[in-house]
Amino acid sequence: MHPDKLAALLLATADAVAAALADDQRRRPSDQRVKGERPGQYRIDLVADEAALKVLRAAGVGILSEESGLEDRGTGLVVVVDPVDGSTNASRGLPWYATSLCAVDEHGPVASLVRNLATGTTWVAARGAGATCDGRPAVPSGVTDPAQAVVVLNGYPPQHLGWRQYRALGATALDLCAVADGRVDATVDCTTDALGPWDYLGAMLVLSEAGCVVEDLHGRGLVDVRHDARRTPVSAATPELLGALRGALLAARD
Repeated sequence: MHPDKLAALLLATADAVAAALADDQRRRPSDQRVKGERPGQYRIDLVADEAALKVLRAAGVGILSEESGLEDRGTGLVVVVDPVDGSTNASRGLPWYATSLCAVDEHGPVASLVRNLATGTTWVAARGAGATCDGRPAVPSGVTDPAQAVVVLNGYPPQHLGWRQYRALGATALDLCAVADGRVDATVDCTTDALGPWDYLGAMLVLSEAGCVVEDLHGRGLVDVRHDARRTPVSAATPELLGALRGALLAARD
């Protein structure tokens, strides 16, 4: 698929999700905390997934969705979808939840889009073409020293890892994108293989195209489009900061 058409497809998918959720909020405002079919799932996850699938299926691409699994159409292109990343935040009206989309071909992530569904802030990246936030280049902080860093945690480590301050915000895709545009300096996943590819792939391309670094804590490849794949990503504005935080977490777990 031509890069322009692929970018348009991701944008159309995000727009469809946002419209479906806005309509659902108008029609069923009291149902935002209704649970879905599995632990951690909300009804709004399914509403968003249905909207995303309608657009992507019409385009004939493969799909890997957190909510509905893998649909491989043999095209060599799979769009990895988290319809609502941070759905607990969404259910409680906390404005930190997103749709995350990443198109993956045989060479890895090729295009991605992450949109904060509460604010509309949108990060876009294309392989070899850079990353933007609301149309402006994403520029990381450049921080190298944990003692100067504001770090976002998923879970909590066994001990302090040397950061200046930390936050726990609850939506991995947005947490990672916040590193890419310098709002925070790093993210550390303190769980053990709890995150699927839909949680981080969209933001991973944003990070790499912005000049940041993101790795699995244990050195495994992050690009895996199986529904049961799980990883422990750590990201930072600079290699020095990532190395220090990753080393501190590994040492704390020994």
